[in-house]
Amino acid sequence: MNDVLYQLYTITNDQKHLTLAHLFDKPCFLGLLAVQADSISGFHSNTHIPVVIGAQMRYEVTGDLLYKQIATFFMDTINSSHSYATGGTSAGEFWTNPKRLADTLSTENEESCTTYNMLKVSRNLFRWTKELSYADYYERALINGVLSIQRGTDPGVMIYMLPQAPGRSKAVSYHGWGTKYDSFWCCYGTGIESFSKLGDSIYFEEKGDRPVLNIIQYIPSAYNWKAAGLTVNQQLKPISSLDMFLQVSLSTSAKTNGQSATLNVRIPSWTSANGAKATLNDNDLGLMSPGSFLSISKQWNSDDHLSLQFPITLRTEAIKDDRPEYASLQAILFGPFVLAGLSTGDWNAEAGNTSAISDWISPVPSSYNSQLVTFTQESSGKTFVLSSANGSLTMQERPTVDGTDTAIHATFRVHPQDSAGQLDTQGATLKGTSVQIEPFDLPGTVITNNLTQSAQKSSDSLFNIVPGLDGNPNSVSLELGTKPGCFLVIGVDYSVGTKIQVSCKSSLPSINGIFEQAASFVQAAPLRQYHPISFIAKGVKRNFLLEPLYSLRDEFYTVYFNLGA
Repeated sequence: MNDVLYQLYTITNDQKHLTLAHLFDKPCFLGLLAVQADSISGFHSNTHIPVVIGAQMRYEVTGDLLYKQIATFFMDTINSSHSYATGGTSAGEFWTNPKRLADTLSTENEESCTTYNMLKVSRNLFRWTKELSYADYYERALINGVLSIQRGTDPGVMIYMLPQAPGRSKAVSYHGWGTKYDSFWCCYGTGIESFSKLGDSIYFEEKGDRPVLNIIQYIPSAYNWKAAGLTVNQQLKPISSLDMFLQVSLSTSAKTNGQSATLNVRIPSWTSANGAKATLNDNDLGLMSPGSFLSISKQWNSDDHLSLQFPITLRTEAIKDDRPEYASLQAILFGPFVLAGLSTGDWNAEAGNTSAISDWISPVPSSYNSQLVTFTQESSGKTFVLSSANGSLTMQERPTVDGTDTAIHATFRVHPQDSAGQLDTQGATLKGTSVQIEPFDLPGTVITNNLTQSAQKSSDSLFNIVPGLDGNPNSVSLELGTKPGCFLVIGVDYSVGTKIQVSCKSSLPSINGIFEQAASFVQAAPLRQYHPISFIAKGVKRNFLLEPLYSLRDEFYTVYFNLGA
């Protein structure tokens, strides 16, 4: 309310509006920040972040430096003691004790309204100071906080909270996903507005005799820089886990020659100077320092071209908890992207004592998507999929929506015994090949002929994919490599959850083709694909498939891993 009233005062210049705004400044909260006390535990987060935004507006209206200091201390306090790796804050809508976040991990973390409002706080602080730590925060919270709250590209399907506990799903929380027309929590208003503001903090102009433009976010876009008589176009090369660099291209165009102006581009704090490169019209601009601006002042003309190359690497970040027993609890990031491991609860990674993260995390090769397949079968008028979950092979009904654990469990990577071998399942039949079958979410684990899962790959984990015993040209049968003539089979007219069995053709008489039908599957397109940014992390009991948190929908995941297991 104070923010609105201060803005009203800028329109009316009515002293009553200024006085009324100040009455909403809530000294019981702002007073603590004024004396630089981190005593925000117990305060309702999204009630009080807007109070700070109002304090920022008071500073802009009155010039009272105390309120600038309040906002600065507040932002520093959140970043140092109360925020998750995503940049988000709050647990069950409230702040808890500083640097005690390990106790807060649950389904009810990071109310999305708080991220919306923290972006406002950081945006204002950057405008005042040009300190790039605020731009870094904005990037982190935008990518991992805002982009994570909508279900894929489904407009109007939002979440209230962003779960951070191990083995949680965005779909399974107090609110879960909302609906397009029947949900309207507070986080629906801010969530929808957040997606309408994706471009509002990319470019910042400065007033003065010489035009100055600050570029602080790397998002494909175009900006009409009227003061310089230029249009700035920004493009990014799509990034994947195999890339060593984030590559940005900035070009200018103008109807006439531009004028002398300064362009400042942000060098992210997550990159490194080693390998960073900037060229202007193919001329090297020299070394760049992470966490600073690269500043270029010149007479800009049409067709000027600035290329930026930022090294992008994996790293871990400890949870904000200063107790020694939680020092091993860490999130994994790739540049600005928080990575989540597909898991229903296991969070024990096998980092060992190595200092090189590449010793236990590796990128998913781009060829792996061509090795994915889903096996289907018809029963009682429904389509079922072969599924691997909780150590069992069962038949599950084919999901009607994307982004589910059912889709994950029904997707397999099939490859020769040498896992590096090439085998393309896309548009080609697997008939006549001998393969290992790896569950999508358990990289490095294969299905054995005993229908168990094992990380030990041997002849016991080979399956011969042969033409379907039912004679259908589109079907295949899965024959055990160690027992020719024995196949994976399922009954006829079965129900959801029916377990796969092994039966041998020689021991069962063929009655009306029932055995042949039960042993035949359709090799279908995979229900899931690897995200371009995908990694495999070694675990104590199993390996983890890591993907960007923002890309997940209903899948169960883990954000923080125990690296000391």
